[in-house]
Amino acid sequence: MSTPEVRPDAPGLDAWRRTYLLGSLDEVDVDPDPFVQVRRWFDDAVAARLTEPNAMVLATASADAVPSARTVLLKGLDERGFVLFSHHGSRKGRDMAANPRASLVFPWFAMDRQVVVVGDVELVDRAEVEAYFASRPHGSRLGAWVSRQSTVIADRSVLDERLAEVSARWPEGTDVPVPAFWGGFRVVPSTVELWQGRESRLHDRLRYRRAGGGWVLERLSP
Repeated sequence: MSTPEVRPDAPGLDAWRRTYLLGSLDEVDVDPDPFVQVRRWFDDAVAARLTEPNAMVLATASADAVPSARTVLLKGLDERGFVLFSHHGSRKGRDMAANPRASLVFPWFAMDRQVVVVGDVELVDRAEVEAYFASRPHGSRLGAWVSRQSTVIADRSVLDERLAEVSARWPEGTDVPVPAFWGGFRVVPSTVELWQGRESRLHDRLRYRRAGGGWVLERLSP
């Protein structure tokens, strides 16, 4: 198992360290299909009772290359790619519209693992968006109408007032339509990297790289 963090009395970050001993990663042990392998690791994260195992860091860049990153939730995974849902007018939505490339990081640090995805972004078709939106709790559907993501607001009362308005319009038990400004984004990977922490910082890194109609598996130096 991994050694606990060294917690020095002094606050210096340079003194914090941890040794990774939970596992190893070999080419013969992974599935040739990156989607199958990521799903396998995701199932491991669920079985380990990690908090929010579908949480992932989404990194985007604006049209003029200003980067930004935030944690979002994975809501779909199949051979087409990795799906998230959000407000189209949010910073990430604007970034992905102007510069449709993104990276995802799944930080499963309790298992000494992470997955890094890089790829193109495409919009999820409206039928799939509507099906997902209908599966959300009533309050979450109302929240999509309340929030104008990434815009400046005066204070919390702005959200409370909007919520009161939409709650009156669509009370519990009624059908809440999908806002036109809300939808899904799919990251279609060109690379998928598996990272397994190892002792002495000599970590295992295996990368799937899309090549033609298939995938090439290659090992990266740590």
